[in-house]
Amino acid sequence: MNELVKYGVYFLLGGTIVSLSTYLGSQGRSFLAAFASTFPAITGATFVLIYLNGGSDSLVGYAKNLLWFVPPWIVYVTAMIVGVPRLGFWPAMALSMTLYMACVGIVKLALR
Repeated sequence: MNELVKYGVYFLLGGTIVSLSTYLGSQGRSFLAAFASTFPAITGATFVLIYLNGGSDSLVGYAKNLLWFVPPWIVYVTAMIVGVPRLGFWPAMALSMTLYMACVGIVKLALR
């Protein structure tokens, strides 16, 4: 498979997940939307592709580093849950993204 086709498949897979989540969320099916967003299809596909392209060592390194992003993600989602009702969507999104990036920076510093 040539590189352009491979990245096209990645793009379509990601876009499909985002579209499905958006559709379900806009229909008031928030549980299913959250499930679609967090279902490990993207991670699983990434595992397969990293393994096929880089082998076991690359896959294990990716998986270990992926775990470091769980705490920042929890901070991000919590900030949205708390922030949207109090601040509105856009300010809460900006705050959540700022907190996420700050947490990622802290994790990066802690790993040095």
